[in-house]
Amino acid sequence: MDPQHAAAPASLHGIHKRYGALTALDGVDLALQPGRVLALLGPNGAGKSTVVSLLLGLQRADAGQALLFGQSPQDIGVRRRVGVMLQSAALPDTLHVGELLAQTRGYYAEALSVADCVAIAGLDGLLRRRYGALSGGQQRRVQFALAICGRPQVLFLDEPTTGMDIQARRQLWAAIGERAAAGCAVLLTTHYLEEAEALADDVAVLQAGRIVARGSVSQIRASVLQRCIRAQTDLDADAIACWPGVHSARRDGAAIEIQAEPAEPIVARLLQADPHLHDLEVRRAGLADAFLAITDQQEAA
Repeated sequence: MDPQHAAAPASLHGIHKRYGALTALDGVDLALQPGRVLALLGPNGAGKSTVVSLLLGLQRADAGQALLFGQSPQDIGVRRRVGVMLQSAALPDTLHVGELLAQTRGYYAEALSVADCVAIAGLDGLLRRRYGALSGGQQRRVQFALAICGRPQVLFLDEPTTGMDIQARRQLWAAIGERAAAGCAVLLTTHYLEEAEALADDVAVLQAGRIVARGSVSQIRASVLQRCIRAQTDLDADAIACWPGVHSARRDGAAIEIQAEPAEPIVARLLQADPHLHDLEVRRAGLADAFLAITDQQEAA
C-alpha cells in the first residue's frame, strides 16, 4: 500500500464492488488529503455514489480496503470525525430547523455553535421553520449545516447544490472553500462541472467503475489540447468538421462551436471562408470540455 494513501484521512485501495452481474467499481484507488477538495466526476452509473457509501461504511467492498483515518469506516470513533451530505436525506418534516440542528450537534463533544452553523450555511430566519415547509434549496442548506456542525475532518458532499439557485450555490461554494482552508479533507461529487472547476484542488474521473483520469484541474484541462472556437457565421458545421485539425463542429443557433488544435489555422480559414463572420471567440478547453473528451475517448475505446 502506498504510504501516502495509508496516511490519508480517507482512502480506497484496490476496491472491487459488484451488484449481481454489474461491476460498480473495478480496482479503484483513491485518497483524500487534508485541506484539499477532491472532485469525483463521472457520468450516471459510473460508481461515484458507491465510492461514498464504501468510505462511509454503509457498504462493504467485495475486495480491497476502505479506510477512514487508517481504520475501518464501521468504527464509531472515526465516524464522529466525518460529515456527510448525501443526494437525499430522510429528515423529519415536522421538526423545526433549530430542533434538527440541536439534535445533530448533541452527537458531538465540540460542535460548532448554532450561530456559527447559521452563518456558515446561510440559515438566517430558518431556525423556527419546519423542515418540510422549506424549499429544496433551503433544505440543502440545512443538510449542509448538519454535515459541518461536528467540525468534521473529512467532509463528503454528494451533489450538494442540487436544487439551489445561483446565489445560494455560490454561497455554499464559499463555505466549502472555508472548510477546506481550515484543514478539512473534502470529497465532492457533482454534475455541475463549473462547480468542480471553482472548488477542486484535485480531480478524478470515474467511468464504468474505473478511474480513467486524475490530476489537478489544470492538469486535466491540459490533457485536452484543443481550443474552443465560437463565431457567428452561416458556414456549414458539417463541412467545417471535415477540415484538418478540427475535432468537432456543431451549430448552436446562429453560432458555430468548433473544437480544434491548433486554433490559428482554423480561425484564418474561417475568416477567409466568411468575410462577414463576427463575434469570434477562442478559448482554451475548460474542465467540462476535458471531461467530455475523456469520457468520449473511453467509450470509443
